[in-house]
Amino acid sequence: MSQVVLEASNIRKSFGGVRALKGVSLELQRGEVHAIAGENGAGKSTLIKILAGAVEADSGEIRVNGQVVENNSPEKARSLGVGIVYQQPALFPDLSVAENIALAGERKNPWGRVNWRARREHATTLLQRVGARIRPDALAGELTIAEQQLVEIAKALDATPQVLILDEPTAALGEQDAENLFRIVADLKAQQTTVVYITHRFEELFRLADRVTVLRDGNSIETRGMTGVTKNELIRLMVGRELTAVFPDRLPDLGKTLLEVRALSSRSQGVKSVSLTLRQGEILGMAGLIGSGRTQFAEALFGLAPVDSGEVLIEGKTVQIRSAADSIGLGIAYVPEDRRKHGLVLKMPIAANTTLSSLSKISSGGLLQFVEEHNAACDFSKRMSVKAPSVNCIAGNLSGGNQQKVALARWLMTEPKILILDEPTQGIDVGAKAEIYSLIAELAERGMGIIMISSDMTEIMGMSDRILVMAKGEVAGVVDRCEATPEMVLEFALGHPARVLEGQGV
Repeated sequence: MSQVVLEASNIRKSFGGVRALKGVSLELQRGEVHAIAGENGAGKSTLIKILAGAVEADSGEIRVNGQVVENNSPEKARSLGVGIVYQQPALFPDLSVAENIALAGERKNPWGRVNWRARREHATTLLQRVGARIRPDALAGELTIAEQQLVEIAKALDATPQVLILDEPTAALGEQDAENLFRIVADLKAQQTTVVYITHRFEELFRLADRVTVLRDGNSIETRGMTGVTKNELIRLMVGRELTAVFPDRLPDLGKTLLEVRALSSRSQGVKSVSLTLRQGEILGMAGLIGSGRTQFAEALFGLAPVDSGEVLIEGKTVQIRSAADSIGLGIAYVPEDRRKHGLVLKMPIAANTTLSSLSKISSGGLLQFVEEHNAACDFSKRMSVKAPSVNCIAGNLSGGNQQKVALARWLMTEPKILILDEPTQGIDVGAKAEIYSLIAELAERGMGIIMISSDMTEIMGMSDRILVMAKGEVAGVVDRCEATPEMVLEFALGHPARVLEGQGV
């Protein structure tokens, strides 16, 4: 007989005049993996923050093991056995990994002294448990997003929670790290720990979840057992309508070569002799495991990191790229992986973010023309279907999908010929993904060349015209989409000898 470990009843929460939750109820059973699904803005983040004590509900009731929780707080939730790993890591960047883990609940000895050796050994054990190849003495601020996420998971497991909430835990993880996470979830379930799993990736939901609760517009729509549930049913519950196709049908009409990279190397980035070509109207997918060098190559190409050797040609002419300004001037745009850290200024409004890379277009005599800024931002927001009351709204208050659209708009305003997208749909819902994919396809149809870096195999297979796979900073293989299989891509990503299908080239 199942045992209810946590119950939330009729939870309501408003922020100003916006009702984020309109009476949501949730029941978690001991030892189950319970998914919470819904579009961005459905209320998922608000609900889990209330369960974890980070946000106070306006009304409603939470019970843990049958006892009403009053005056909830992060400390109280943790003491009751409710742990959480947020989508955005919140480590102290100037502290080591071991110190960050210790902050979660290390007990001091009677003399108040720190046993540094024991602290490092304990951190190493936890990191090994989550499959992280990270030194305990490494500074948290020097880790990649994926590595920071693994540290957050290790830190949460240190408290031995009876309910562990995972918010988009694989959004920044490669396939190998994601498999480690799935193993951890299975182990926790076997130990009768309840896992609340939030993801936009349906394959993970069907693989891991026992039950799913769907939220829409701040309401709990339905809770179902996963047996017999189809993807189309879940999408209909999430968006309130049928979503017939996520990936747009494309018949690419490729033009002249826009970009040619010859043996580009960057020691500081770990990039070794990478070569590729990109044509007008082409979407070149770039796959590989975390640490394979995809992002590092993009940063070097865009001028954000030094290049030691190699040649870059744009429309057949050799160019020198020493800075991002050089790239922009040559018609290259780069939408980075971490939109909240590098893609947007979260405290600035949509209008300012949209025009940030194109200030010369809306300036006169060195002075910013606010009417022109407003009009340009309105135009791009309309074209990209940004859901916000006005372009004066603060970017940090938008949903993940709408933030990504604003980040794209910022670079599209520069009128690029070549667009580099690093994890363009990371952490956004299926409806927003479909809109982003449609936009990417439309840009390719207009003749733009697009390099799309992604850890999502379905996305790579569904959007790319060709797929370039990297491993250990090198090109492991390039295949045409019609010839590619997930197994083939993974084979290259694991570092097997490079192989390029005949006739495809790089």
